[in-house]
Amino acid sequence: MPYLVHSPEDRAAMLETVGVQSMEDLLVDIPRSLRMESLDLPRGLSELETMAEISSLAARNRVYPDRLTFRGGGVYRRFIPAAVAAVTSKPEFYTAYTPYQAEASQGTLQAIYEFQTLIAELTALDVANASLYDGATAVAEAAMMAHVHTGRDEVLVAGYVHPEYVEVLRTFSDGRGIKVRTGSEPSQKTAAVIFQQPDFLGLLVDARALTAAAHDAGALAIACVDPISLAILAPPGEYGADIAVGEGQQLGLAASFGGPHVGFIACRKDLVRKLPGRLIGAAHDAQGRRGFVLALAAREQHIRREKATSNICTNHSLCALAASVYMTYMGPEGLRQVAEVSFKRAHALAERLTALPGWELAFPEGQFLNEFPVRVPRSPAVLRKLARKGILGGLDVHRWFRQLKGVLTFTCTEVNDPRALDELVAALEA
Repeated sequence: MPYLVHSPEDRAAMLETVGVQSMEDLLVDIPRSLRMESLDLPRGLSELETMAEISSLAARNRVYPDRLTFRGGGVYRRFIPAAVAAVTSKPEFYTAYTPYQAEASQGTLQAIYEFQTLIAELTALDVANASLYDGATAVAEAAMMAHVHTGRDEVLVAGYVHPEYVEVLRTFSDGRGIKVRTGSEPSQKTAAVIFQQPDFLGLLVDARALTAAAHDAGALAIACVDPISLAILAPPGEYGADIAVGEGQQLGLAASFGGPHVGFIACRKDLVRKLPGRLIGAAHDAQGRRGFVLALAAREQHIRREKATSNICTNHSLCALAASVYMTYMGPEGLRQVAEVSFKRAHALAERLTALPGWELAFPEGQFLNEFPVRVPRSPAVLRKLARKGILGGLDVHRWFRQLKGVLTFTCTEVNDPRALDELVAALEA
């Protein structure tokens, strides 16, 4: 923010209100090594000169072009049609907070209704709610649904589920006394089996077998899915999953650092009263005119706290609107084309990378769509070398999975054109 109107007295009053002594007290979660006392600007600069100096400092940040970004891990660079911003930047959407008197904002309600419809169609499930914060909270909320529905106090995480999703799941579960277990064999205590398709490494899992195993144990099957992949993979409803969740960032949202993102959740009809947040429905008035209404709200703000199934207090409706515009604009054929192009380029890249000396697929028998794990000699040095050449290389998954030392996951989407693949391989061969 280039201009702050608050006087020192205003700032002191605000700090006192929040219960801290100084601005430093607000930064305790940021390591001191990452903080700067000041920008150390020359004294006596004009506003024009100051902005020029700051712009020069900002230009030192390394910005990787989308086409030279080969890192995914849950957030992906994809092409965003101009139609998305044309709709989401309209003032009535862009400046409006989630309406509390919902019936007064038919446009917002219709936008959420359309989002719900599109997600239900994409996942082949009966019903979807208004959006959630992100994919991580969607996983956690689905687990809470299973806990309430089955009365069981354990959830099973099968395979390589996004580690940050699992962290959020554990945070939610700790407060409710739910045990989070990893493995592949559910027990009679298991409320839900949670799996990711494709998984965090980009590999396809046997979703039908995992769903069947969950049902055999009397548990729910929760599929965490990549929305773009559903253009060519079987949707969760087709193989019998009870709940589908996921991250909608790829649907028209830029890969900005930390968000905002948008989560989605869909389920079978008999679980609808366990859904968190809001559900928008269509209705007709006495004259037969169609309108949109807040049909169901399971959050604590609408009903007694002890009856609430969730403490979700809002939804990312602007991000959900962007996702709705993207899906509508692309249509089934457009989504399929995006998925197929990503698939072909990723497999072409995998073939070229594994031809490099010492490079090999970490799971040679594993199938993948547009993200894949490769075992790389001296992987940290490889990533540094690529960065110096302006290329954002693969994601080092050893950070989360100690058994995968030296494994990087590379990602291709439609923005990684053939020339970008050539540049990556040439940089590695040099």
